[in-house]
Amino acid sequence: MRAIPDSIKISEFAVPSNVLLRLRIAGEGARATRAMAESTEIRDASLGELALAFLKLGTIAFGGPAAHLAMMEEEFVRRRRWITQAEFLDRMAAANLIPGPSSTETTIFIGQLKRGWRGLIVAGSCFLLPAAIIVSLIAWAYVRYGALPQVAGMLYAIKPVVVAIVIQALWKLSKTGVRTKFLAAIAALAVVLNVFGLGPIVVLLIAGTISAAALWLRMKSRPVAVSLGALPKFFAAALATAATVVALPFSLWRLFLSFLKIGSVIFGSGYVLLAFLQSEFVERLHWLSEKQLIDAVAVGQFTPGPVFTTATFIGYILGGWLGAIVATVGIFLPGFLLVAASGPLIPRIRRSPAISAALDGVVAGSLALMAVVTWQLGKAAIMDRMTIAIFVVSVVALLRFRVNSVWLIGAAAVGGWVLQVVR
Repeated sequence: MRAIPDSIKISEFAVPSNVLLRLRIAGEGARATRAMAESTEIRDASLGELALAFLKLGTIAFGGPAAHLAMMEEEFVRRRRWITQAEFLDRMAAANLIPGPSSTETTIFIGQLKRGWRGLIVAGSCFLLPAAIIVSLIAWAYVRYGALPQVAGMLYAIKPVVVAIVIQALWKLSKTGVRTKFLAAIAALAVVLNVFGLGPIVVLLIAGTISAAALWLRMKSRPVAVSLGALPKFFAAALATAATVVALPFSLWRLFLSFLKIGSVIFGSGYVLLAFLQSEFVERLHWLSEKQLIDAVAVGQFTPGPVFTTATFIGYILGGWLGAIVATVGIFLPGFLLVAASGPLIPRIRRSPAISAALDGVVAGSLALMAVVTWQLGKAAIMDRMTIAIFVVSVVALLRFRVNSVWLIGAAAVGGWVLQVVR
């Protein structure tokens, strides 16, 4: 038998020790685990960060409540990771169940969740401030020159982008909010009920009741009732005072009470707001003409931020800069107070199985209503080959390449303005 030469060492054919291999794999696994934890952990936010984030959002949030919610989901759930998707959906559902602008109240809920009452004030105010300033400047130009600026070209290009942003948000939110076949059935029923004319608040109440009733049937026990509590007494007194406003000459105090009343009872979209404004300021108080009211609502539609900044425009027309401030505070104050009263109860509601099930139904119904609004926006915004192209490019950019919606809106605004100039 031939001997193995001494020059050939067994170590040349050796493989790394099992122990070393396990240590290496363990080290890489630990690093991967840490990376995954870092990518999913909820981050804290200072008041300064809240202010900057909501100022930016308030400056670029075109397209109405559905688009605002889509941008919030992208910014605060996926990009900044300030809240979980479940927390976002719960607060969106709660905002749909109280009077006032739902997207603004969602921002207030987020601020409250991150930084308590200080965050509530900072988030809500910073979201409103850019729109209030822009609308006030437009109102100043309107009073001085008697007409609105020409922004048709910019809106023409921005609207298809907004529809794409909302579709992206619906796709992401539905994975959490419509996670079972039963919740999908509730969402489908909500769409049908809304299409056949039922108002949003009724649809949401039906969705929540069905979800809670299904749990009751499964558990064969009575659901636990959870009270949302009463509003502060001073707020109730203010509402009672507002309800007694009668047709009298203009004053800032009466302007404030009128908008406080409207902000306390209104549910739904800006079109519902139009009906309240018509009744209050045109027919009852006779402070506005029909043309002024339509122009005010148009300004609320084509400026960023909540449509309720229509109140800022009306306030400026009637009382100048001070009137703009008074009207803005009046219509948005109820939302701040309602969120402050109901926000701390959301975690308690989630700990109650029956009420948690009802909230799941409301979330599914809210996403269904958001889908209906998206369809309506799409029909109005996507009308020819150019808007179809803008829409398709936006969808691909958002879903495939994850382009920030801010850049898409900015590019669409510039492109639309160029198209308007060229034409």
